[in-house]
Amino acid sequence: MDFTLSARDEDFRARIARFVADEILPVEADRANWDRHGNIAEAPLAELRAKARAEGLWCLQLGPGNGGQGLGMVGLAACYEEMNRSIFGPVVFNAAAPDDGNMMVLEKAATAEQRARWLAPVAAGAVRSAFAMTEPHPGGGSDPGMMLTRAERRGDRYVVHGRKWFITGAEGAAHFILIARTSEDPRRGLTAFLHHRDDPGWRIARRIPILGPEEHGGHCELLYEGLDLPQDRVLLGEGLGLRLTQMRLGPARLTHCMRWLGLARRCVEIAQDYARARHGFGIRLADRESVQIRMGDLAMGIETGRLLVMKAAWALDRGSRARKEISMAKIHVANLLHRAADTAIQINGARGYSQDTVLEWIYRYARQARLVDGADEVHQMVLNRHLAEEGRGFWRWEVAP
Repeated sequence: MDFTLSARDEDFRARIARFVADEILPVEADRANWDRHGNIAEAPLAELRAKARAEGLWCLQLGPGNGGQGLGMVGLAACYEEMNRSIFGPVVFNAAAPDDGNMMVLEKAATAEQRARWLAPVAAGAVRSAFAMTEPHPGGGSDPGMMLTRAERRGDRYVVHGRKWFITGAEGAAHFILIARTSEDPRRGLTAFLHHRDDPGWRIARRIPILGPEEHGGHCELLYEGLDLPQDRVLLGEGLGLRLTQMRLGPARLTHCMRWLGLARRCVEIAQDYARARHGFGIRLADRESVQIRMGDLAMGIETGRLLVMKAAWALDRGSRARKEISMAKIHVANLLHRAADTAIQINGARGYSQDTVLEWIYRYARQARLVDGADEVHQMVLNRHLAEEGRGFWRWEVAP
């Protein structure tokens, strides 16, 4: 395994790092640029997006034919980490969830006609999107086999009834990928559909209040009450919704981890700056052994997370589904982010608990990391299944041909 960045990937990483430092962090520092949900407001976002596009830093994850730059997953790992040095970074470069994962899966799974209609506007930044899968109890969550939302076929059309919730970005989205049940087949019982916010027969029941700051469009509960869709809205094929979900969620889990590493590093940066400047009882915080131990442990945790992410990215670039690699990265980095924010707040004291820094924002955001795209326990069960199936082979090394 060689994680050496190509010259092209390093050029993108360095230019993104400079853009974040010179353009985004000053905007983040002025609370007048925030919206009421704790995200960047639309006007400064539009201005920053125009600058990012002009500098060729737009949509790194897509191929050139779809409006992107064509970076592989290893290159994205380095660049996405740099983007999220700012809490507003990913959305500026059109690399924020859920659009990021939706664009990736549409590029892979959609027909040419579907890409033109459903992918191109998201890639251009003209509209936002959402992925409607999760349902309230007793419906499907981490187990898609429990899905209750149904799409009944009537001739060459489908009529959808059901309920979804915690759908990220739904209030601000125009394009939706919807997963619904079309049969009782355990492997081919789900189908993915495309629909527009203006299609009749569905509605947003509420924007769900949450602990953390919110993505644009919040986290919403949706009701499908007879949404009528033609055959050309089926994505990938009838009965292939589970496959589509797996195609989307694996890479999306990993890109979450890439961005979370950037936030964890930002926490360390804020903690270091304060510890170097703050004196108490005749000594700098940075010179206290207890602080040094905490910071050293965080540094090791972040580097461990980077290696797990890079290994999974490398495997994806080689054509593997990298299931166990992604699960390990997801568990470790999600917990690391929460620990990094907590440690940085503790070192900053009351300042960290206030809104004078972004630490409290990251702390509230971090708690969701252990839940989204599969809770810790689900991924631990996935790893145990691999261990049971592979035995000693679980720890095998890749061997050169």
